[in-house]
Amino acid sequence: MSKGSTITAAVALGAALLAVPAIAVSVGAVRVGGLTGDPAHGGVVFHQCQTCHVITAGQNRIGPSLHAVVGRRSGMIANFAYSAANKKSGVVWTEPVLFKYLENPRGFMPGTTMSFVGLKKPQDRADVIAYLKTAAK
Repeated sequence: MSKGSTITAAVALGAALLAVPAIAVSVGAVRVGGLTGDPAHGGVVFHQCQTCHVITAGQNRIGPSLHAVVGRRSGMIANFAYSAANKKSGVVWTEPVLFKYLENPRGFMPGTTMSFVGLKKPQDRADVIAYLKTAAK
Protein backbone atom coordinates (compact mmCIF):
# COMPACT_ATOMS: atom_id res chain seq x y z
CA MET A 1 0.00 0.00 0.00
CA SER A 2 1.46 3.40 -0.97
CA LYS A 3 1.66 6.39 1.34
CA GLY A 4 -1.09 8.14 -0.64
CA SER A 5 -3.48 5.20 -0.43
CA THR A 6 -2.81 4.85 3.32
CA ILE A 7 -3.77 8.48 3.88
CA THR A 8 -6.85 8.08 1.67
CA ALA A 9 -7.91 4.97 3.62
CA ALA A 10 -7.41 6.80 6.94
CA VAL A 11 -9.49 9.76 5.74
CA ALA A 12 -12.23 7.41 4.49
CA LEU A 13 -12.29 5.56 7.82
CA GLY A 14 -12.50 8.84 9.74
CA ALA A 15 -15.36 10.04 7.55
CA ALA A 16 -17.20 6.75 8.04
CA LEU A 17 -16.85 7.00 11.82
CA LEU A 18 -18.18 10.54 11.80
CA ALA A 19 -21.21 9.42 9.80
CA VAL A 20 -22.22 6.83 12.42
CA PRO A 21 -24.56 8.32 15.05
CA ALA A 22 -22.88 8.61 18.43
CA ILE A 23 -24.32 6.64 21.32
CA ALA A 24 -23.76 8.48 24.58
CA VAL A 25 -23.34 6.36 27.67
CA SER A 26 -22.50 8.08 30.92
CA VAL A 27 -19.60 7.06 33.05
CA GLY A 28 -20.94 4.60 35.62
CA ALA A 29 -23.69 3.24 33.36
CA VAL A 30 -25.24 0.01 34.63
CA ARG A 31 -26.93 -2.86 32.73
CA VAL A 32 -30.21 -3.88 34.35
CA GLY A 33 -33.44 -5.27 32.98
CA GLY A 34 -31.82 -5.56 29.54
CA LEU A 35 -31.22 -1.79 29.54
CA THR A 36 -28.22 0.40 30.13
CA GLY A 37 -28.97 2.73 33.02
CA ASP A 38 -27.72 6.30 32.77
CA PRO A 39 -26.82 7.71 36.21
CA ALA A 40 -27.06 11.33 35.00
CA HIS A 41 -30.68 10.85 33.90
CA GLY A 42 -31.30 8.72 36.99
CA GLY A 43 -30.39 11.73 39.13
CA VAL A 44 -33.06 13.74 37.34
CA VAL A 45 -35.67 10.99 37.81
CA PHE A 46 -34.61 10.62 41.47
CA HIS A 47 -35.84 14.17 42.20
CA GLN A 48 -39.35 12.73 42.62
CA CYS A 49 -37.97 10.38 45.31
CA GLN A 50 -36.34 13.15 47.32
CA THR A 51 -39.50 14.04 49.19
CA CYS A 52 -38.94 10.84 51.17
CA HIS A 53 -35.37 9.66 50.45
CA VAL A 54 -31.83 10.99 50.24
CA ILE A 55 -28.60 9.29 49.27
CA THR A 56 -26.67 10.79 52.18
CA ALA A 57 -25.37 8.18 54.62
CA GLY A 58 -27.09 8.31 58.01
CA GLN A 59 -29.78 10.78 56.95
CA ASN A 60 -33.32 9.45 56.98
CA ARG A 61 -36.46 11.30 55.96
CA ILE A 62 -39.94 9.80 55.69
CA GLY A 63 -38.08 6.91 54.05
CA PRO A 64 -34.65 5.53 54.92
CA SER A 65 -31.38 6.78 53.43
CA LEU A 66 -30.66 5.10 50.12
CA HIS A 67 -26.90 5.51 50.50
CA ALA A 68 -25.29 2.24 49.37
CA VAL A 69 -28.71 0.59 49.02
CA VAL A 70 -27.65 -1.64 46.12
CA GLY A 71 -26.59 -4.94 47.67
CA ARG A 72 -28.00 -4.13 51.12
CA ARG A 73 -30.61 -6.27 52.87
CA SER A 74 -34.02 -4.68 53.37
CA GLY A 75 -34.81 -3.11 56.73
CA MET A 76 -31.19 -2.66 57.86
CA ILE A 77 -30.80 1.10 58.45
CA ALA A 78 -30.44 1.80 62.16
CA ASN A 79 -32.86 4.27 63.72
CA PHE A 80 -35.46 3.89 61.00
CA ALA A 81 -38.96 2.55 61.70
CA TYR A 82 -39.49 0.10 58.84
CA SER A 83 -42.80 -1.62 58.21
CA ALA A 84 -43.04 -5.23 59.40
CA ALA A 85 -43.33 -6.29 55.74
CA ASN A 86 -40.04 -4.62 54.93
CA LYS A 87 -38.17 -5.89 58.00
CA LYS A 88 -39.32 -9.47 57.53
CA SER A 89 -39.00 -9.64 53.73
CA GLY A 90 -35.41 -10.90 53.61
CA VAL A 91 -35.03 -8.99 50.33
CA VAL A 92 -31.55 -8.04 49.18
CA TRP A 93 -31.64 -4.92 47.01
CA THR A 94 -29.79 -6.20 43.95
CA GLU A 95 -30.17 -4.41 40.62
CA PRO A 96 -32.80 -6.90 39.30
CA VAL A 97 -34.76 -6.76 42.57
CA LEU A 98 -34.74 -2.96 42.61
CA PHE A 99 -35.80 -2.94 38.95
CA LYS A 100 -38.89 -4.99 39.78
CA TYR A 101 -39.59 -3.19 43.09
CA LEU A 102 -39.43 0.29 41.55
CA GLU A 103 -42.08 -0.67 39.02
CA ASN A 104 -44.71 -1.21 41.72
CA PRO A 105 -43.41 -1.09 45.33
CA ARG A 106 -46.72 -2.05 46.98
CA GLY A 107 -47.29 -4.88 44.51
CA PHE A 108 -43.78 -6.19 45.09
CA MET A 109 -43.94 -5.94 48.88
CA PRO A 110 -47.53 -6.03 50.19
CA GLY A 111 -47.72 -4.29 53.55
CA THR A 112 -44.99 -1.77 52.85
CA THR A 113 -45.69 1.75 54.03
CA MET A 114 -44.08 3.26 50.93
CA SER A 115 -46.84 5.14 49.16
CA PHE A 116 -45.00 5.77 45.88
CA VAL A 117 -46.83 4.16 42.95
CA GLY A 118 -43.64 3.32 41.07
CA LEU A 119 -41.75 4.12 37.91
CA LYS A 120 -43.61 2.64 34.97
CA LYS A 121 -40.89 3.31 32.35
CA PRO A 122 -38.24 0.58 32.43
CA GLN A 123 -35.55 3.04 31.30
CA ASP A 124 -36.33 5.36 34.24
CA ARG A 125 -35.94 2.43 36.63
CA ALA A 126 -32.61 1.40 35.10
CA ASP A 127 -31.43 5.02 35.26
CA VAL A 128 -32.38 5.44 38.92
CA ILE A 129 -30.56 2.23 39.83
CA ALA A 130 -27.46 3.44 37.98
CA TYR A 131 -27.72 6.74 39.86
CA LEU A 132 -28.05 4.99 43.23
CA LYS A 133 -25.00 2.84 42.46
CA THR A 134 -22.80 5.76 41.45
CA ALA A 135 -24.10 8.46 43.77
CA ALA A 136 -23.44 6.46 46.93
CA LYS A 137 -19.72 5.97 46.31
